[in-house]
Amino acid sequence: MDKKLSRRSALKFVAAGVVASGVSGCVSTNTKTNNPSVKTGVIETQDKWHKTHDRVWLGGEFWANPMEDWQVKNGEAQCLSKGGNRSIHSLTHQLTNVNSEFNISVNLKRLEQNVKDGGAGIRLGARSDLNEYRSNCFIQEGYDCGVLDNNLVLGDKKIPLAIDITNKNISLHLHGLPQLGAMSLKLIAKDTASNKIIGELTHLEPSERLLGNVALVSNFAIASVTTNPTPIANQGCRYSFSQWVLQGEAFSVTDEKKFGPILWSMYTLSNSRTTEGYVMKINAFTGPLGDKDNQTLELQVKQNNQWVSLGKEALNNDGWVATFRIANWNETRDTPYRIVYIEKHNDGSETPDIWTGNVKANPKGSKLRMAALTCQNDIGFPYQPVAENVAKLDPDLVFFSGDQLYESHGGFGYIRSPDNKSILNYLRKFYQFGWAFRDVMRNSPTVCLPDDHDVLQGNLWGEGGATMKNPEKDFGASILGGYIQSPRVVNTVHRTNVGHHPDPYDPTPTNGISSYYGDLVYGGVSFAILADRQWKSGPESINVEVGVTGQDEDPLFINPAYNPPGLDLLGKRQEDFLEKWGKDWNACKLKAVLSQTVFAGIATHQPKPDRYLKYDFDSSGFPASARNRAIDIMRSSMALHICGDTHLGSLSQYGVNKQRDSNWAFCTPAISVGWPRWWNPDTADIPYKNRPAHALDQTGEYLDTFGNKMYIYAVGNPEVGRSENRYVHAHEKGSGFGFITFDTEKLTYTLDAYKFLVDVTDGKASNQYPGWPVTIHQKENRGENIIS
Repeated sequence: MDKKLSRRSALKFVAAGVVASGVSGCVSTNTKTNNPSVKTGVIETQDKWHKTHDRVWLGGEFWANPMEDWQVKNGEAQCLSKGGNRSIHSLTHQLTNVNSEFNISVNLKRLEQNVKDGGAGIRLGARSDLNEYRSNCFIQEGYDCGVLDNNLVLGDKKIPLAIDITNKNISLHLHGLPQLGAMSLKLIAKDTASNKIIGELTHLEPSERLLGNVALVSNFAIASVTTNPTPIANQGCRYSFSQWVLQGEAFSVTDEKKFGPILWSMYTLSNSRTTEGYVMKINAFTGPLGDKDNQTLELQVKQNNQWVSLGKEALNNDGWVATFRIANWNETRDTPYRIVYIEKHNDGSETPDIWTGNVKANPKGSKLRMAALTCQNDIGFPYQPVAENVAKLDPDLVFFSGDQLYESHGGFGYIRSPDNKSILNYLRKFYQFGWAFRDVMRNSPTVCLPDDHDVLQGNLWGEGGATMKNPEKDFGASILGGYIQSPRVVNTVHRTNVGHHPDPYDPTPTNGISSYYGDLVYGGVSFAILADRQWKSGPESINVEVGVTGQDEDPLFINPAYNPPGLDLLGKRQEDFLEKWGKDWNACKLKAVLSQTVFAGIATHQPKPDRYLKYDFDSSGFPASARNRAIDIMRSSMALHICGDTHLGSLSQYGVNKQRDSNWAFCTPAISVGWPRWWNPDTADIPYKNRPAHALDQTGEYLDTFGNKMYIYAVGNPEVGRSENRYVHAHEKGSGFGFITFDTEKLTYTLDAYKFLVDVTDGKASNQYPGWPVTIHQKENRGENIIS
């Protein structure tokens, strides 16, 4: 389909007969109107690998750990790694009903021998602190049943097998029978060629130990490591699995828990202010497919109770994403949509997969309501309290400001090269983000910015797309400037995060890396979308050792060596765009700047409340002269700056020539805090003036360590996370999200900063961090202050 295809032109496809109103199959429907149906596993269920084309992705019924170490080949799920604890979890079946019986069987074989054998087989009781099926997928322990060193293993019991299985295909059969509050387990191993039993074990196990996910595991007796490639000392054998069968009333079966083939979608709707009118763009994701798989998706919309095709798009084979762009969209009404994928099997059969959602009408009236989120460390995955609260608020727009993933996501480390492996490693982590928030994004326009961790770097000073020099000195990519990953990998990150955004202002690449900055006009508000890091100057230019330099200085000393002339923050291209955007009031009454992080150093202590860190060069308070230049440009737009990244919620006002002469900035709390930060200037004896009328500690007019003027109105300082429950732990560490209501009639912004573990609908003042909610008038963003 032509990327510039208008809605009117697309309807010509209908006249030609391209209508798919009769498509039926597996439907991922809007959860507002469809509650998942849980049933028992009376009916036997088997994997479909025997009729799946060769590919990386194992299918929507499964989660593979890690995805890049598995493939379907010749009808089997093969592990590509000798590393420990490589697993395949069933997403649809969980063992929950301990008063009923179950049967599990699977065929397995060794693909590659090794001196050390880590075993292979079935894992029961894979259970997180939540016992929630997605979080359970990342637990690398449970009750293991299988073969190890030519022994049959059932929990902590083992016996020698009757034959050498080195070159044998064997089948495992596990039966569970409830017995007075416990489960009687029987494990049988057979030689598949002769169907003879070669080992049998029985054991009575407390039922509680078996609850949770069920998985297949290659090398269950070897702990995984985060080093890539896996050191020889941590390697076992490679195994493959086939004909995995699950049956029994002990299983709760929920077909809606499938994740794919269509994983999720993200869309935007924007007034182009051209003859193309409103333009709707949508990204739709699948798992990584194979050469013989169908690689096209179809977009349909509902009109007059009929599903009408707006055309097909091919998947990009790096990001496994299809992007649809429809001009002249009817923005006056809600439009149900669905994305259709026809999965083709190697036996000639086909299975449709349908993902549904709703493109909202351009908001009517004077109010636009936006959720603002940032930083989702997977120690809090799947972030249900935040995801459910955002869904309850039903925002008109959703903004993710970056760090949709961290390098540690899902375990197993990260991969720098080769590119194809690095991309799969990235996608596997990125999929956790979509898995957690897809039911919000399917119905609300979504802006999604990549940040440093999204490109697998601890910090990013992009220097206009420069390649990092001497990366061997900084494998974690948190000290040196430039990009450590290749342009192909970075562009995949950009494509998957921002491909559905309105067309960029100037897409010219920088040293091969794509550019995505531009604007979005929606609900009477114009949003400037910026890349804080892509042109930012690196610390080598001023001979800084990140995390060390300056620690011996007086906290009040502003070192001029760290603000020499010629340094960049946004870079000239974005500065020129921002200046032009600030003067364009066509089709908008309010403005906001969306970027990764706050233009000030609002953190004194990290990652402990008693560890003072003077300079955080990751903050966009550095470099100060470029920061002031950006704010000088932004001031005339009277835009509210909305951002994240610091893991510390804050509301501040910038100053350049004097305190409080410029825009306000709302840095939202992190969805799930990993590395905590505190703003405790009072304990560091940093002076302030003009504390706000609410008299909260740590507020007032300050200079940050780079000399930037800033008025701190509110902060959401964390506690020290101590709880073993991930959701309570996230709450303690200051996690949560932001919410902004734009009122284009009153010309105001009302800001909310919600804590992690609350119910946003119960109206409790304690749901928000101290100092919120706050209402700011538009003119206050150019220093005409009302708030005191």
